[in-house]
Amino acid sequence: MTAVQTTPTRAPGVASELPGRRTGIPMARLTLVELRKLADTRAGLWLLIVIGLASAGTAAILLAAAPAEEQRYSELLSFGLVPASILLPVLGILSMTSEWSQRTALTTFTLTPARGRVIVAKLIAAVLIAIATTVAAAALSAVANLIAIGTGGDGSWHIEASLLGQLLVNQMVFVLIGSAFGALLMNSPLAIVLYLVLPNLWTVLGEMVSGLRTAAGWLDINVTSTPLSEPGMTAEQWSRFGVAALVWMVLPLAIGTIRMLRREVS
Repeated sequence: MTAVQTTPTRAPGVASELPGRRTGIPMARLTLVELRKLADTRAGLWLLIVIGLASAGTAAILLAAAPAEEQRYSELLSFGLVPASILLPVLGILSMTSEWSQRTALTTFTLTPARGRVIVAKLIAAVLIAIATTVAAAALSAVANLIAIGTGGDGSWHIEASLLGQLLVNQMVFVLIGSAFGALLMNSPLAIVLYLVLPNLWTVLGEMVSGLRTAAGWLDINVTSTPLSEPGMTAEQWSRFGVAALVWMVLPLAIGTIRMLRREVS
């Protein structure tokens, strides 16, 4: 009997697995999936809705109660981004913990065994949603400024480019801090509670305990991020903010990434 050697055929649409060729889901597609996940759950969807309603509410408050000279575009935008800076980190937490809370880790990490790529996609999605929120707030603030012009407010459109950049950095850093807490703890309720409690507790201690005031000036993210809402931050203010971001964002994210890479999927 003669054996005939045949070349296996490949199913249509399946990429060939040649040596040296990387196959897998592209990062752009992974990021789109993570963006979709942000609004797929009821918690994520309602968070986005609440952020939008709260931003509109801050504009209404300024138009109704603020002095006429404060009813200008820069003030409307800075105040309008406050709800997002508070709630977006919770969305970052939910994104990082979704694989474990929704029990989709097995499916996700089977389709994408390289967990690091999934983590990167989640971080990119968090940054993109922060940018989108800032753009939406800018548009909403523009509408509110037009109303201010019609009702006797200042209505100035002047805003420094440095302030726009600082406001955007503020949104991105805070949503990444939330993502870092989610990666570190991998438990949504615990991560949300600790994110809301620990930075504020440190702020209170820094104000009450005189021995902690110097350290709080460098490590309190609530204090060091305050100058971001005013144009023209100094080099020292950027340094203080960078150190605080290193402690509250980079450190927990690094430890959390290691935990997520090593955790068993069951």
